[in-house]
Amino acid sequence: MKSGILIFQKNAELGKVKTRLASTIGDQAAFEAYQLLVKYTHKVASQSPVQKILFYSNYLEQDRSKYPANYKFELQSGFGLGEKMSNAFKRLFEEKFDRLIIIGTDCAEITAELISEAFESLKDKDVVIGPAHDGGYYLLGMRKFIPGLFEGIPWSTDQVASLTRNYLEKYKISYDVLPTLSDVDFEEDWNKFKYKL
Repeated sequence: MKSGILIFQKNAELGKVKTRLASTIGDQAAFEAYQLLVKYTHKVASQSPVQKILFYSNYLEQDRSKYPANYKFELQSGFGLGEKMSNAFKRLFEEKFDRLIIIGTDCAEITAELISEAFESLKDKDVVIGPAHDGGYYLLGMRKFIPGLFEGIPWSTDQVASLTRNYLEKYKISYDVLPTLSDVDFEEDWNKFKYKL
């Protein structure tokens, strides 16, 4: 099996990351929080033996020495989150991956065990979802490209996970659901997790 983790990551620019968090704790503190979340995400992802493909939001960063040797680096392409994720999955499935999961860098509760569980689910299910408490998801995995999962979804709303599940049920696509976790978007989220990172 050829498996991979897609990591969608914003380029770390002051004033452009964690903007909802920044509205109450300030740009600099939010920037530092973002960097800690990114570091934690890669620490967790690096424990998985599969290929890691880091998709930057705007440009390929020059200094990539902080990432492990088995990383590949790509640029997100498309308009809006749905199209960017769809394009990334499509491209990698065309490169003959059998199982792919995507994560962002917002979840301070994700673990290597959960990632392993997601790949296990994809042995007999077509899709796996890791729902977030805010209605989105912190992880999405599939073992074949399903473009419909990225169409007609109001991204960054509390309907993302439920509409994704509705689509899977409507088209009788098999799926598993991981435990619901919290993303770090607001100050109360950050206060809960900052000492853990």
